[in-house]
Amino acid sequence: QLQLVESGGGLVQPGGSLRLSCAASGFTLDYYSIGWFRQAPGKEREGVSCIDRYDGNTDSVDSVKGRFTISRDNANNTVYLQMNSLNPEDTAVYYCAAVRLYFCSLTGHYDAWGQGTQVTVSS
Repeated sequence: QLQLVESGGGLVQPGGSLRLSCAASGFTLDYYSIGWFRQAPGKEREGVSCIDRYDGNTDSVDSVKGRFTISRDNANNTVYLQMNSLNPEDTAVYYCAAVRLYFCSLTGHYDAWGQGTQVTVSS
């Protein structure tokens, strides 16, 4: 059974940083492309950043480019999202998801989802 568990969310002041983790169990992340998504209250879910299975290439939504970095540690079966220069517009529940494809997408179908972790940016 594919299971993903996010952690690392919390309350942070504007300009601060957080690192989210996405730990996989029941499968090996090597065979999956991984995406991070977020959903703010009253808004649709949006793709934030993703990383390919095939070559480790990444893609991010314009609003986080230069601030967020996605990385993967296949040895530890974990994917990370380093978030810097956070602002209140980044407040949302963040989810990671996995898809058994060579290339990731910010809008495509994903096979497995985590339960989410809350990120709140506020002074």
